[in-house]
Amino acid sequence: MNMKRLIFPLACTGVVIAMLAVAAESTAPGAAPPAVTAAPAAMLPPATLVPASEAELAAVAAHVPGAKPGDLHATPIQGLYEFRQGADLVYVTADGRYGISGDIYRVADKQNLTETRRRELRLALINAMPESSMVVFAPASAAKYTVTVFTDVDCTYCRELHRQIAEYNRLGVKVRYLFFPRTGPDTESWSKAEQVWCSADRRAALTRAKLGEALKAPATCANPVAQGYALGRAIGLNGTPGIVTESGQLLPGYAPPDILLQELQQDEQPSKG
Repeated sequence: MNMKRLIFPLACTGVVIAMLAVAAESTAPGAAPPAVTAAPAAMLPPATLVPASEAELAAVAAHVPGAKPGDLHATPIQGLYEFRQGADLVYVTADGRYGISGDIYRVADKQNLTETRRRELRLALINAMPESSMVVFAPASAAKYTVTVFTDVDCTYCRELHRQIAEYNRLGVKVRYLFFPRTGPDTESWSKAEQVWCSADRRAALTRAKLGEALKAPATCANPVAQGYALGRAIGLNGTPGIVTESGQLLPGYAPPDILLQELQQDEQPSKG
């Protein structure tokens, strides 16, 4: 399996397209889109954004239900705008009549601008979550790499990943766990995640829980399970484990220690789009 080319499906794209379809029905034919000037290719930043005025974005947002000017950005393609919800991206026309779900590539250097932008958004969302809200397993010496892993206590492949946590650490990989109980709130997996967090030794409790042991800690303390779950949904996570690298790349599914190390080494290389 070529993990480098696996990109997780975006969870909210269908919802966004449906919203645009409703907007298109009420858009007057022939409405003039706001003018936008694309930057020359040599001047483009690494991602898909080009300067746009607040008035320009507000005019586009007026055609897209639920959109605010801050959710929209101009792209290098004249008349096409990025509309984001979390790390979910859809491209919309200025009149709101059309939405496009797909990736934009810059032909000159074959860079996937959409994936670059997704990575930026994932990192911004994850970096807003303090490490104190995570269960961290770090190497004894300085870590060479850091990954953020969305985990479910009852997920088979999450358990397989954690079974090898010492090997990931030996290879210099720091693993920061966020809880993502796939069954959602008010379920057994959710309660187990809360019990792990409410335990005196969270690292040991997570290990025991992933071995199938029942925990005695009450699931009543203040905990970040809901925040981790919401964050996973915001970045388009549909299953576990979900591994996010320091570049913002999302690797869906379990990766053995040696394979993950290869991915992280490749992730350091420039222009991977």
